Amino acid sequence: MKIALGFIGVFLSVLLDHTNGQMMPFACGSKSHICPEYCSTCYYFAGPTIHCISILLHNECLKIFEDEMVSRNRDDWCNWGNVSGLYSNLSLCTEKVFDCLLIPWPNPFVEAIFVDIHTKFFRDCPTEELNDPPPAIVFALVITPICLIPVMVSLVVLKTKNGDGSS
Repeated sequence: MKIALGFIGVFLSVLLDHTNGQMMPFACGSKSHICPEYCSTCYYFAGPTIHCISILLHNECLKIFEDEMVSRNRDDWCNWGNVSGLYSNLSLCTEKVFDCLLIPWPNPFVEAIFVDIHTKFFRDCPTEELNDPPPAIVFALVITPICLIPVMVSLVVLKTKNGDGSS
């Protein structure tokens, strides 16, 4: 209990240093060393908190993602192996910002960000549609177990009829 209280005290002193000794009107998370900076940024922001969050996300997450995507060949955008790391980093970054501000993640705001990202960068990527297999394959996959059931039942009846309970 002392360790937890000590950590909270250290965290509050760091937070108070970032806000010139003033307590903030909203809670601030402590999962990352950057949380006090994010919280103090929104504390001193001269506007609605949602605008502050939008600016934080743009500066901390989206700008990095967009710069990296633009620096890559446009043909590489649709290759998941080339963009999965960037995409994961963007996701983790947005989660970190929202965790620091103690806002549930995911949320409609984050979903809108990812929809915008998909519209901007992945709109022209081909999608793989899954089609049903040809009827002959469907028939074979359906009829095989249907035919095996009577055979298995016959074997069980034959074994029990002979009184041979062992394998």
